[in-house]
Amino acid sequence: MPEITVNNLILVGDTHIGCQMALCPPGGARLDGGGLYMPTPWQCALWEHWEAFWGEWVPRVTRGEPYAVCHMGDVIDYIHHGAVTQWSHSITDQERAAEEILTPVVKACGGRYYQLRGTEAHSGPSSQSEESLAKAIGAIPNSAGQFARHELWKFVGSDRLKRRRALVHLAHHIGTTGRTHYETSAPMAELAEAYTEAGRWGDRPPDVVVRAHRHRALKIGIPSKDGEAISLITPGWQGKTPFVYRIPGGRSTQPQFGGALIRHGDEEHVYARLKVWRLKRPEAE
Repeated sequence: MPEITVNNLILVGDTHIGCQMALCPPGGARLDGGGLYMPTPWQCALWEHWEAFWGEWVPRVTRGEPYAVCHMGDVIDYIHHGAVTQWSHSITDQERAAEEILTPVVKACGGRYYQLRGTEAHSGPSSQSEESLAKAIGAIPNSAGQFARHELWKFVGSDRLKRRRALVHLAHHIGTTGRTHYETSAPMAELAEAYTEAGRWGDRPPDVVVRAHRHRALKIGIPSKDGEAISLITPGWQGKTPFVYRIPGGRSTQPQFGGALIRHGDEEHVYARLKVWRLKRPEAE
């Protein structure tokens, strides 16, 4: 078991591998029947951001120090809602591509890799697909032996520091909205509810609450005795599917890609930083 108390936690999620608008290995994805799906030019451009995230941004913001990784769920796209945008409807094909993409991530973080369970529409009943995939790539299991979990309470920071470690609560789901001016409502509610629940039972409240699911990055910080209490939503790694064009805000916005850092041990007790890329909107004709 690797040492898991480190100062840096890297967050990615909603990779939806298996979708034509999401990550695909640059050499193509092998199909069960012996064929090969090759990435589109759009997927090749997305892969360049994926490589830049892990090869450039992560080493810079972690300052070359060890880090842990939490994947926020919805690793593969699965077969869902009657969609036909997957490059294969074989879950084996999608899982094989996901294992190829995520194994270097697990290796780079020294095995400090956690996997959350996403929506059943993208991971199967009780997230069976994410559980088997997480076990295959070596995710750290919880006390029940689950390699993919519904939630994670994670300390960030080393015991060697005089200041207490930061406490982070991570889960996939959060309420969504189609209106930009309501985007902060649900993350603020998550933070307030976490503090209310902790107060009711005398538990320590989280310093940071992290959610995913929306594919839109957001960070809220409110003053606290340790500096800031933070609510964070991670971006995804999937472009606009036909479902997005049904959402009022989704029709006019462009997809966001990237991830986040939660860091402890500098001037502040804990802080969060987002890295987000956006594709240009279509050219006018």
